[in-house]
Amino acid sequence: MTEPITNKQLWAAIHAERAALAEDLAMLNDKQWASPSLCERWNVEEVVAHLSAAASTGPLRWIGSALGARFDFELHNSRRLAEHLGPTPADTLSQFRQVIPSTTSPFGPVAAWLGELVVHAEDIRRPLGIAHRLPIETATEVAGFFSRRSFTVKSKETVAGLRVEASDGPLASGQGPLVRGTTLALAMAMAGRAAFCDELEGPGVATLRSRLDAPNTKI
Repeated sequence: MTEPITNKQLWAAIHAERAALAEDLAMLNDKQWASPSLCERWNVEEVVAHLSAAASTGPLRWIGSALGARFDFELHNSRRLAEHLGPTPADTLSQFRQVIPSTTSPFGPVAAWLGELVVHAEDIRRPLGIAHRLPIETATEVAGFFSRRSFTVKSKETVAGLRVEASDGPLASGQGPLVRGTTLALAMAMAGRAAFCDELEGPGVATLRSRLDAPNTKI
């Protein structure tokens, strides 16, 4: 039986993925920084600022911010993002580099914050054509978490009544019509990125796609 992953290991994975993303970001030009991400409301630079904000906001500050926004979470996120959006992309990247070793987070399990990082990193990389080899252990932890629990996204409901199987790793979850693909593509689909359905196969894909076309809260 595989030993459960520890919070220490999860934080190590977060730090490694932040560092890898920072290295990719260092290669971008100004046009790429301003380009749309897969997170529909934000461009690349705004996604990076959002990740810096998440790594800088503990539970008490999160409560204060949410209260100040009267629990309008779009406003709450926009305010925190603005704090970490520099006057230039280089400044925004510098702030992100500073949070690489951070273990600060709002409420919730560490696996959720690993998932947010992995998804937003792919939101940035995929439109820009940047390849990244995500360790299968990290991808499996994120996809497994999404299949078991809805936190900031309705991931569990998205795959309810479906059999989810990875083609490149050990992930296998649920019962019902099969949805099969890479672990990362499964995780991204569960996080609300419908474009990744094109990388999946099986009789359950049509059901999955129809659920993602419906209103869905995204990370």
